[in-house]
Amino acid sequence: MQSCYGSFSDASLHVLRQLRTIRLQIPTAVFQSLIVALVLSRLDYCNSVLFGLPANLIHRLQSVQNAAARLIFSIRRSEHITPALISVHWLRVSERISFKLAVLTYRSIHGTSVVFHSCRRHDIKTTAAVFCLSSSRSTSRSSLYVSLVGAVV
Repeated sequence: MQSCYGSFSDASLHVLRQLRTIRLQIPTAVFQSLIVALVLSRLDYCNSVLFGLPANLIHRLQSVQNAAARLIFSIRRSEHITPALISVHWLRVSERISFKLAVLTYRSIHGTSVVFHSCRRHDIKTTAAVFCLSSSRSTSRSSLYVSLVGAVV
């Protein structure tokens, strides 16, 4: 597991180093779009699977996001990153994972998700009033319980 996320962070940091060479030749808005398309889209891909990941792996992913924000705004490592993340409206990695999972759950419950998410909604509602979304590693450590009280089928 660590080698997978280690290689992801190494590859993302390599892309950021390559993007640093063209930073001054293109406008900031275009540069920010490139970073979102090439780096942060990888970070968001299947991030609901990342729920419950150990803190050291979340920290590695957070360092990629911080490096991307530093590159956009030319911020040194000694300066605070939070104002930069706020100005581009980016959540921290752990918050992104929780938010994405909450959105997927909401859309599945209210029937606005894609078909393969919402088709399981009826099975879940008939089996229990509360269901559990968990990572594939540990059901006791990292579970998100979502109540179906008041859900409309």
